[in-house]
Amino acid sequence: MSDDEWAYDEVTGDWMPSSELAEKQATRAAAAAASDEDAVVVRDAVGNLLADGDSVTLAKDLEVKGAGQTLKRGTLIPSIRLTGDAQEIDCKYPGIKGLVLRAEFVKKR
Repeated sequence: MSDDEWAYDEVTGDWMPSSELAEKQATRAAAAAASDEDAVVVRDAVGNLLADGDSVTLAKDLEVKGAGQTLKRGTLIPSIRLTGDAQEIDCKYPGIKGLVLRAEFVKKR
């Protein structure tokens, strides 16, 4: 090794040449940025960003298959959950089990 300065890596707890530490930090930063890009972005009918726990209202009347029921426009759906799919949200509504709505039919409240 040359006259390189040594630096302490807080992640691994090791001392290493500062040039090597800079390379490792750059690699970690790139990996963190890539994982942020993999996160699913869910937007409602007007383009608002949706998150777990948001309340939404229906933008149009929707027939619920298997329930024999129609949810009317303006119906409040409290506390949604994101499913990992950019277009689907999981909801709870009285009298309907396992309700999954498309994000294009709801508006963030």
